[in-house]
Amino acid sequence: MGSLDGKVAFITGAGRGQGRSHAVRMAEEGANIIAVDVCQDIPLLPYAMASSADLKETVRLVEEAGGKAIGVEADVRDVEAMNAAAKQGFDAFGRIDIIIANAGIAAQQVEEADPSALFNLTMAINAFGVRNTIQAAVPYTIEGGNGGSVVITSSTQGLQGRGGSGSGAGDGYVASKHAVVGLMRSWAHWLAPHMIRVNTIHPTGVDTYMITNPAFMDYLKVMAGKSNGLQNLMPVPMVHVEDITNAVMYLVSDAGQYVTGVTLPIDAGFNVR
Repeated sequence: MGSLDGKVAFITGAGRGQGRSHAVRMAEEGANIIAVDVCQDIPLLPYAMASSADLKETVRLVEEAGGKAIGVEADVRDVEAMNAAAKQGFDAFGRIDIIIANAGIAAQQVEEADPSALFNLTMAINAFGVRNTIQAAVPYTIEGGNGGSVVITSSTQGLQGRGGSGSGAGDGYVASKHAVVGLMRSWAHWLAPHMIRVNTIHPTGVDTYMITNPAFMDYLKVMAGKSNGLQNLMPVPMVHVEDITNAVMYLVSDAGQYVTGVTLPIDAGFNVR
């Protein structure tokens, strides 16, 4: 018997990385999964996004883990697309209990051709995209009357501003990751009467392609030459997706049934350094 038997999770950014890890672990614990990803590259971003094949692989892995899944290609910036994705998931499974607003970008790069455009793009996906996700999916959670859990992926940069460089992408990243903390706190008040808890997680760098792509790694090398502000307190350069999933599983399971309105770091001591 799993800790999430009978539950349904709506997960954005599920094509790979943290989103895929969360989806597979939840399936192992009995949940069915609505896996959402954009599945197309985004202009201005210096790295490739998850593909349709990646999203299909997430669905396959969820099914291999014992769950049922549907994959939905949708852009979190598109309100109507997110509304349709949530409806498709609800029509497939009849409920949505868990919402993981995980989709996000890190567009930092050494040279920026259009800093303002990068700032706007980052805010659109990392902040407005989170709002679109919750507004699309949470009405089904409220309607279900069974309580639930919303987890938003923020960052250490949602609690700190260390390593700022004045770049469009860097400013957008810090601003967006702070913005979702404010949204979380507002939504925790809104949804508490429905026994729906809302929390943010704040990872340090995670070993996924969003961080390990060549453009971001070059950016980190430049930043390391200017400041040591992006280092963790513990002697690890990055953490693993499983480390973030462990924290998410606590927040979405009954073990965290009274935890709401918190900013949970999984950061190897970054925030106390």
